[in-house]
Amino acid sequence: MSATHPPLPAAGPARLSLLYAVVFVEIGIAMPFMPVWLDALGLDPGVIGLLLALPIATRIVATAPLMGLIDRGVGPRRLLVAGSLGLALTYLLMPAAAPLGWPLLALLVVANAVAGAPLVPSIDYLTLAAVRQWPRLDYARIRMSGSVAFLAANLVGGALLGALGGEVAVPLLLTGLALLASAVAHASRTVAPPQAPAPAGGRPALPRHLWLCIGAAAAIQASHAAIYSFGSIHWTSHGHGTATVGGLWAVGVVSEILLFAGIGRLPARWRSPFRLLAMGGLAALVRALGLYAFGEWLPALVALQALHGFTFGATQLGAMAAVSGFSPEGARGRAQGTLSAVNATVSALATVLTGFAYRAGGPLAFALMAPLALAGLVLAGLAAARVRESTSRH
Repeated sequence: MSATHPPLPAAGPARLSLLYAVVFVEIGIAMPFMPVWLDALGLDPGVIGLLLALPIATRIVATAPLMGLIDRGVGPRRLLVAGSLGLALTYLLMPAAAPLGWPLLALLVVANAVAGAPLVPSIDYLTLAAVRQWPRLDYARIRMSGSVAFLAANLVGGALLGALGGEVAVPLLLTGLALLASAVAHASRTVAPPQAPAPAGGRPALPRHLWLCIGAAAAIQASHAAIYSFGSIHWTSHGHGTATVGGLWAVGVVSEILLFAGIGRLPARWRSPFRLLAMGGLAALVRALGLYAFGEWLPALVALQALHGFTFGATQLGAMAAVSGFSPEGARGRAQGTLSAVNATVSALATVLTGFAYRAGGPLAFALMAPLALAGLVLAGLAAARVRESTSRH
């Protein structure tokens, strides 16, 4: 007898896609243009660096505890609404705080990072819960809307902000986008089944093979640190124009979108957490070594940027499959938050290492990302071996 599932809510997948889209539009504006806004305030570069580092440190500390609230009965939709409203308030206050001194602005940046920390993990949590309840849903296709929205924000954000003009355009636009996200989250009551209550007798531990998958995903994602930090700088310093550099970044995002759109056509065995993580790790290894060896030759750069669909996309899908498949009931929120926090921690450390490496040896920084990719491959293999061993015992 085949398993039966409750009927899929008509607007469920569309609402989840819309949640990803509105949140990633905000990220796609904030990531490239908040540094520009801070620079327009006339702040010292050292202060700007501090203000840009504070959100990373904050997410490391705040994400796992906030997501753990889900396991204690706080709904992920409530986290989305509260976090989006917190983002809107802090963005709204930033223009008024800036003339009063950077320490006050720093406090708002930290509060902003706390508010934003659970947003993407909460949408991932809701989407994975929906996929478990309604297996016909495809996480990758739903998540793809976030990548499309991010690319669109990158492409049109500069023109839109130029039309708005003024030093308050960036935070005010972000305020409006955060309010839109809170409204969408508030209206999304039926996108996923309610979370299971935590079992009596304390918090269940995360299994070791899940920890290995989290470590693998974090190492592979951290291998992007050199290209995120110094890719554009390196390419422009070797004669590639800004339009070419923008096109190279677009190649990466488009390849990610194509992977999300087509991954569901692969046989199920190729969509296991271990194989997806292995795909990501292998592509990251090739990309790191290729950037070191051929990082000035445009045709090679196009091909290497096309690997982003695997280095980021396959790794993201593998991590989500691991969290969904291996997290015990009553610990799913904590698992989602732990993945985000570990990702942020390893990426932050890799970014610091990259800065020293690029200053000392230029493209050597790209080669130093290869050991991280290799570590991800090894951890994914260890996780697969542990699951096979556990299965054979039973």
